[in-house]
Amino acid sequence: MTRRMALPLTGEMGKAQRGSSRGSEHMAFPFYIARRYLFSKKSHHAINIISGVSVCGVAIATAALICILSVFNGFEDMVSGLFTSFDPQLKVLPAEGKFMVADADELEALRNDKDVAVYTETLEDAALLMMNNRQAMATVKGVDDNFEELTSIDNILIGDGVFDLGIDVIDYGIPGTGLLMQLGATEDFKTPLQVYAPREGEKIDLTDPTESFNQEELFSPGVAFQVKQNKYDNNYIITSIGFARRLFERQGYVSSIELRLVDGANIGTVKERIRAMMGPEYKVLDQYEQQEDTFKIMKIEKLISYIFLTFILMVACFNIIGSLSMLIIEKKDDASTLRNLGANDKQISSIFMLEGRMISAFGAVVGLGLGLLLCYLQQTYGLVKFGNSTGSYIIHSYPCSVHAIDILVVFATVIIVGFASVWYPVKSLTKKFAK
Repeated sequence: MTRRMALPLTGEMGKAQRGSSRGSEHMAFPFYIARRYLFSKKSHHAINIISGVSVCGVAIATAALICILSVFNGFEDMVSGLFTSFDPQLKVLPAEGKFMVADADELEALRNDKDVAVYTETLEDAALLMMNNRQAMATVKGVDDNFEELTSIDNILIGDGVFDLGIDVIDYGIPGTGLLMQLGATEDFKTPLQVYAPREGEKIDLTDPTESFNQEELFSPGVAFQVKQNKYDNNYIITSIGFARRLFERQGYVSSIELRLVDGANIGTVKERIRAMMGPEYKVLDQYEQQEDTFKIMKIEKLISYIFLTFILMVACFNIIGSLSMLIIEKKDDASTLRNLGANDKQISSIFMLEGRMISAFGAVVGLGLGLLLCYLQQTYGLVKFGNSTGSYIIHSYPCSVHAIDILVVFATVIIVGFASVWYPVKSLTKKFAK
């Protein structure tokens, strides 16, 4: 019986030895046998089926990781693009408090900096808006006349008018679309918008509360803005900085300095240089830091999705363990023959270990290819859409953006999880059955 079982394996060993004599010294004996086991037909057809299922399971989990992470990247890029139309490249704020002196020496030096193309003073604070017996709390943002040069505000304007902060003694206000809805108005409202802000250091007179507030009026230039982010659309109204200083009694003060850099300037390098130049009394924020909460939430959601899909990948790897378990049982006579031919326990264990790892690696490669193909199709054709309601969404289909770092992370995750999942079962099973 031993001789009959040894003949096929002797042929395998002979092929390995002849392959080595032909110069295949880099193909180690355990790897050669593992490869033969992986692609050869098994006596029990179920083992082939389970091996195929194992590869498919790893491949599908890998493709899911690539697709999900790429969709999160797409949403992040989309949100970043929307904020760019309203937020400056760099924003200088006081480290403490809400306001800073507009003509401070540090700010004057910043105004003349060689890397600064547009320097805009802004003053913003909370105020009460009233129109047509409706009221809403809002952030009044006063800006310089060069605000159009600072951001891409024209790209997010709706209405038949133009961006204008005022003429002569008339002040214009450009509200967000959500704020207009709260006030029951349209972008070309004809009735002046009443704006109230509490007077500095004055207590509210309950007998006549209006005497405790500064009151101003804003007219419409015929446009409103729509960033498609509630933080802005529902809360902000843009006007001139002169109006804001009168309303809030902050002559000679600003709440922030917003900057656009010269073309070709490296934002990160310039930010660090300006931060060092301004000193600890000021904060210098780039666009991502200005929206730190939003992007932090998105990164947390991406991390949680990655962790959940990694658990699914671990479940898929149990198929590999099942396939290897059946293979070890089937090949236990072969293992005895290999021992008789001089193979040690470590080499025999390595055969099945390598087979499990090859299944993981093969599934990872197939999954990466499938995931990248699906991402390409989504980017090109928008196969998965949000819904059938035209105009209800910012975009019609899920955005997708593949990042090289995600590909590396996913591939490393699949390899590590796959390799780790087969180590203990193979060690245990080979000791039990391959004797």
